[in-house]
Amino acid sequence: MPVPAPAVPAPAPSPTPRPRWTDLLEEVRDAGQYATAAEAERVTRIVLSALGGHVIGDERVDLAAALPEEAARVVASQIPATRPLTAAEFVDSVAARIEGSTPATARWDVSSVLSVLPPLVGDELITRILAQLPPGYALLFGRADLSPAP
Repeated sequence: MPVPAPAVPAPAPSPTPRPRWTDLLEEVRDAGQYATAAEAERVTRIVLSALGGHVIGDERVDLAAALPEEAARVVASQIPATRPLTAAEFVDSVAARIEGSTPATARWDVSSVLSVLPPLVGDELITRILAQLPPGYALLFGRADLSPAP
Protein backbone atom coordinates (compact mmCIF):
# COMPACT_ATOMS: atom_id res chain seq x y z
CA MET A 1 0.00 0.00 0.00
CA PRO A 2 1.47 3.38 -0.99
CA VAL A 3 2.33 5.83 1.75
CA PRO A 4 0.71 9.26 1.25
CA ALA A 5 3.14 12.07 0.58
CA PRO A 6 3.50 14.54 3.41
CA ALA A 7 1.29 17.56 3.01
CA VAL A 8 3.11 20.63 1.80
CA PRO A 9 1.75 23.78 3.40
CA ALA A 10 0.27 26.23 0.98
CA PRO A 11 2.40 29.32 0.57
CA ALA A 12 1.24 32.25 2.61
CA PRO A 13 -0.43 34.89 0.51
CA SER A 14 2.05 37.58 -0.29
CA PRO A 15 1.17 40.97 1.09
CA THR A 16 -0.04 43.49 -1.42
CA PRO A 17 3.05 45.37 -2.52
CA ARG A 18 3.13 49.04 -1.70
CA PRO A 19 2.58 51.31 -4.64
CA ARG A 20 5.62 53.24 -5.77
CA TRP A 21 6.07 56.93 -4.94
CA THR A 22 6.55 57.72 -8.63
CA ASP A 23 3.27 55.97 -9.48
CA LEU A 24 1.42 58.01 -6.86
CA LEU A 25 2.93 61.22 -8.21
CA GLU A 26 1.99 60.29 -11.76
CA GLU A 27 -1.62 59.66 -10.65
CA VAL A 28 -1.70 63.06 -8.92
CA ARG A 29 -0.09 64.74 -11.92
CA ASP A 30 -2.74 63.28 -14.21
CA ALA A 31 -5.64 64.06 -11.86
CA GLY A 32 -4.51 67.64 -11.26
CA GLN A 33 -3.20 68.24 -14.78
CA TYR A 34 0.06 69.55 -13.33
CA ALA A 35 2.71 70.58 -15.84
CA THR A 36 5.61 68.88 -14.06
CA ALA A 37 6.30 65.98 -11.75
CA ALA A 38 7.93 68.44 -9.33
CA GLU A 39 4.69 70.41 -9.05
CA ALA A 40 2.70 67.20 -8.44
CA GLU A 41 5.22 66.15 -5.77
CA ARG A 42 5.06 69.52 -3.99
CA VAL A 43 1.26 69.45 -3.87
CA THR A 44 1.21 65.78 -2.81
CA ARG A 45 3.59 66.39 0.09
CA ILE A 46 1.62 69.42 1.31
CA VAL A 47 -1.79 67.73 1.10
CA LEU A 48 -0.61 64.46 2.69
CA SER A 49 1.11 66.34 5.50
CA ALA A 50 -2.12 68.25 6.18
CA LEU A 51 -4.13 65.01 6.10
CA GLY A 52 -1.63 63.27 8.37
CA GLY A 53 -2.49 65.58 11.22
CA HIS A 54 -6.20 64.78 10.98
CA VAL A 55 -6.21 61.01 10.57
CA ILE A 56 -5.55 59.23 13.85
CA GLY A 57 -5.42 55.78 15.42
CA ASP A 58 -5.61 52.59 13.39
CA GLU A 59 -6.72 54.49 10.31
CA ARG A 60 -3.51 56.52 10.32
CA VAL A 61 -1.42 53.37 10.77
CA ASP A 62 -3.32 51.56 8.01
CA LEU A 63 -3.10 54.56 5.68
CA ALA A 64 0.66 54.79 6.17
CA ALA A 65 1.01 51.04 5.56
CA ALA A 66 -0.96 51.26 2.29
CA LEU A 67 0.88 54.26 0.85
CA PRO A 68 4.29 54.32 -0.82
CA GLU A 69 7.04 54.57 1.81
CA GLU A 70 7.80 58.21 1.03
CA ALA A 71 4.12 59.16 1.38
CA ALA A 72 3.83 57.07 4.55
CA ARG A 73 6.65 59.06 6.14
CA VAL A 74 4.90 62.32 5.26
CA VAL A 75 1.62 61.15 6.84
CA ALA A 76 3.14 59.49 9.90
CA SER A 77 5.47 62.35 10.79
CA GLN A 78 2.64 64.80 11.48
CA ILE A 79 1.61 65.80 14.97
CA PRO A 80 -2.10 65.14 15.49
CA ALA A 81 -4.27 68.24 15.15
CA THR A 82 -5.62 69.75 18.34
CA ARG A 83 -9.08 70.13 16.81
CA PRO A 84 -10.72 68.71 13.73
CA LEU A 85 -11.02 71.09 10.82
CA THR A 86 -14.11 71.30 8.66
CA ALA A 87 -13.46 70.41 5.04
CA ALA A 88 -13.43 74.12 4.13
CA GLU A 89 -10.97 74.89 6.94
CA PHE A 90 -8.81 71.99 5.79
CA VAL A 91 -8.69 73.42 2.26
CA ASP A 92 -7.88 76.86 3.68
CA SER A 93 -5.05 75.34 5.75
CA VAL A 94 -3.60 73.84 2.57
CA ALA A 95 -4.00 77.18 0.76
CA ALA A 96 -1.93 78.81 3.51
CA ARG A 97 0.90 76.34 2.83
CA ILE A 98 1.04 76.91 -0.94
CA GLU A 99 2.46 80.21 -2.09
CA GLY A 100 0.04 82.11 -4.30
CA SER A 101 -2.80 79.68 -3.61
CA THR A 102 -6.44 80.66 -3.33
CA PRO A 103 -9.23 78.59 -1.76
CA ALA A 104 -10.29 77.52 -5.27
CA THR A 105 -6.81 76.39 -6.35
CA ALA A 106 -6.23 74.72 -2.98
CA ARG A 107 -9.48 72.79 -3.34
CA TRP A 108 -8.27 71.61 -6.74
CA ASP A 109 -4.91 70.59 -5.24
CA VAL A 110 -6.51 68.78 -2.28
CA SER A 111 -8.96 66.92 -4.53
CA SER A 112 -6.20 66.04 -7.00
CA VAL A 113 -4.30 64.25 -4.25
CA LEU A 114 -7.12 62.80 -2.16
CA SER A 115 -9.17 61.54 -5.11
CA VAL A 116 -6.35 59.20 -6.18
CA LEU A 117 -6.20 57.54 -2.74
CA PRO A 118 -9.32 55.30 -2.83
CA PRO A 119 -8.10 53.05 -5.66
CA LEU A 120 -4.63 53.06 -4.12
CA VAL A 121 -5.44 52.25 -0.49
CA GLY A 122 -8.92 50.74 -0.80
CA ASP A 123 -12.44 52.04 -0.39
CA GLU A 124 -12.87 50.35 3.01
CA LEU A 125 -9.97 52.32 4.51
CA ILE A 126 -11.22 55.58 2.98
CA THR A 127 -14.66 54.90 4.49
CA ARG A 128 -13.04 54.45 7.91
CA ILE A 129 -11.01 57.65 7.48
CA LEU A 130 -14.09 59.61 6.44
CA ALA A 131 -15.94 58.31 9.51
CA GLN A 132 -13.45 60.11 11.76
CA LEU A 133 -13.39 63.37 9.80
CA PRO A 134 -16.08 66.06 9.96
CA PRO A 135 -18.76 66.05 7.22
CA GLY A 136 -17.71 67.46 3.86
CA TYR A 137 -14.48 65.56 3.29
CA ALA A 138 -16.06 62.90 1.07
CA LEU A 139 -16.19 65.31 -1.86
CA LEU A 140 -12.45 65.95 -1.51
CA PHE A 141 -11.87 62.19 -1.90
CA GLY A 142 -14.03 62.12 -5.02
CA ARG A 143 -17.06 60.60 -3.31
CA ALA A 144 -20.61 61.85 -2.98
CA ASP A 145 -21.22 63.34 0.45
CA LEU A 146 -24.24 61.43 1.68
CA SER A 147 -24.42 62.86 5.18
CA PRO A 148 -27.92 63.99 6.13
CA ALA A 149 -28.71 67.70 6.06
CA PRO A 150 -29.05 69.27 9.53
